[in-house]
Amino acid sequence: MHRRIFAPGALAAASLLLAIPASAASHSPGAPGIGDPYYPDYGNGGYDVSHYDLRLKYQPRTDELQGTATLLARTTQDLSRFDLDFLLDVSEVRVDGVRAAFATSGEHELEITPKTPLAKGTAVTIVVRYSGVPSSKRAYGFTNWLRTPDGGVAANEPEAAWWWFPSNDHPLDKATYDVSAQVPDGTQAISNGTLQSTSSRAGWTRYSWRSNKPQATYLATLAVGRFDVTTGTTESGVPVLNAYSKDLGDHAGAARASIERTGEIADWLTGYFGPYPYNALGGYVPNVTTGYALETQTRPFYSPRQFANGSNTSVVVHELAHQWYGDLVSVAGWKDIWINEGFARYAQWLWSEHEGEGTTRELADHVYASHPADDPFWTVRPGDPGPENQFHLAVYDRGALAVQALREEIGDEAFFAVLKGWPRTYAHGNASVADFREYAEQVSGTSLAALFDTWLYQPVKPTAAAARDASVARGAAVAVPPKSWAKIAATNGVHAR
Repeated sequence: MHRRIFAPGALAAASLLLAIPASAASHSPGAPGIGDPYYPDYGNGGYDVSHYDLRLKYQPRTDELQGTATLLARTTQDLSRFDLDFLLDVSEVRVDGVRAAFATSGEHELEITPKTPLAKGTAVTIVVRYSGVPSSKRAYGFTNWLRTPDGGVAANEPEAAWWWFPSNDHPLDKATYDVSAQVPDGTQAISNGTLQSTSSRAGWTRYSWRSNKPQATYLATLAVGRFDVTTGTTESGVPVLNAYSKDLGDHAGAARASIERTGEIADWLTGYFGPYPYNALGGYVPNVTTGYALETQTRPFYSPRQFANGSNTSVVVHELAHQWYGDLVSVAGWKDIWINEGFARYAQWLWSEHEGEGTTRELADHVYASHPADDPFWTVRPGDPGPENQFHLAVYDRGALAVQALREEIGDEAFFAVLKGWPRTYAHGNASVADFREYAEQVSGTSLAALFDTWLYQPVKPTAAAARDASVARGAAVAVPPKSWAKIAATNGVHAR
C-alpha cells in the first residue's frame, strides 16, 4: 500500500478538479496557428469553418466598418477555447447563442472562451459583432486594407481577411460565403460570386453576394467605391460581371480592353484546365495606388497600374488561370506556392503561343539564357522558396521553366492530361508539390524525382546538359526576347505586396 500525503493547497486543487466534469477537464485550447511553418500564427486549430455570413455597413467618407459575422463551424477536438484571426474592435461574441468571453493576443488573435466547453465533432455557430477603421489597423507593421478616394478594398495575399472579418485565415480551411454590404447610395459594394440582390432604404443601398463553392479566406474580397459595372455571359454560359472605378483616368480604356475579354480567355483556358469551376466570373479595377493583381475567387482584383502601358490580356490570363490552379485547388501550405504561380505563369506562355507572340519553348529558352549562373535568381527554390521569397520572380519564371521541363520529359499527351486532370482530382481541396509530383508520375508512368529536384529545389542554375534534356536554350536566338515578353514581364510584380 502506498500512502499519498496532500498539502492543504493540493487538497483544495484536487477538490476543484473533482468538481469539474471529466468531459470538461479533458478540453484544451485550440492552437493559435494551423501549423504552417511559413506563417506559424496564421489560421487556427481545433475547428473547421464551413460557411461565413458577413453582414456589413461601410462609410467611405470615414472608412468606418461595422459588421456582424456568423460562422458555421465544426470542432475537430475537445475545445475549452479557440482563436479567430482578426484586427477590428469586437463588442460581442456568442457561441451557440450564448455570450462568450473574448480577449485579444499577439498580432491578430481573437481568443474566444465559450461558456460551456465544446466536444469534438460538435456543430457550432459563432457570432462576432465588431466595428472599426480598417486602414488604422496594422499587424507585423503593415496594413492590407487599401484606401481609395471613394472607399476601400480588401485584396491581398497571403492575408487580407483580418481587416474586415474574423476568420480561420489559412487556405486549408475553405468555406462558402454570403457577403451583404450596406453602403451610401451612389456607391457600390463588389465581392465574390453572384449578386443575389440589391435594396435601398434611407440613403443606403445593400448589395448581397454569394460564393457557393469552397473559398479560401485570402480569396474573399470586398471593394466599396463608385464603379461602372458591365455584365454579360461567356460563350459557355457563365455570367460575367466586371467593375471599373469611375476615376481610372488614362488607364480606363486599357483596363476595359483587357478585362472585357475575361469570358473569352476563361473559355480558352477550359481547353487546358477543364470546365470552369464556378457559377460566376469577372474582374474589378478600383482606383488603388498599388501595382499588383490577385486571383480573388470568381472576380480577380487588378490594380490600374497593370494597364499603364496599354491593354494587357496576359495579366488577365494569369489571374484566371488561378481559378483552377490556386482557387479550385489551393496550397496545402504556403511553401507549395509553385503550384499556383508556376502554372499561372505557364498559362501566360500558352497564351503567348495562342496569340502568335512566342512559343512556350522560346519563352523557356529566354528565361534560361537571360539569367547567368551567378544570378541570385537561381538561388530561389520555387518548390520551397521560404516566406521571404514566396512571390519572388523566380517562383514565376523558374517555376514556369520547371513546367516546360516537365512537359518535355513526359511528352504532350501525358502533360496535357496532367494539366487538366489535376484540378479535377483535387477540386475544392488542397494539395502540395509532393502531391503534384506523385500525380504526374501516376499519369505519365515516369519517375520525376530527379527532374523536380533539378528545376524546383536545387539553388543553382540547371546545367547545360539538364537544359538540353528539357529542350531549353537550344540556340543563340534566345538572346532576343519573344514578342510577348514585355507584356509578361509587366506582370512580374503581380502579387508583390
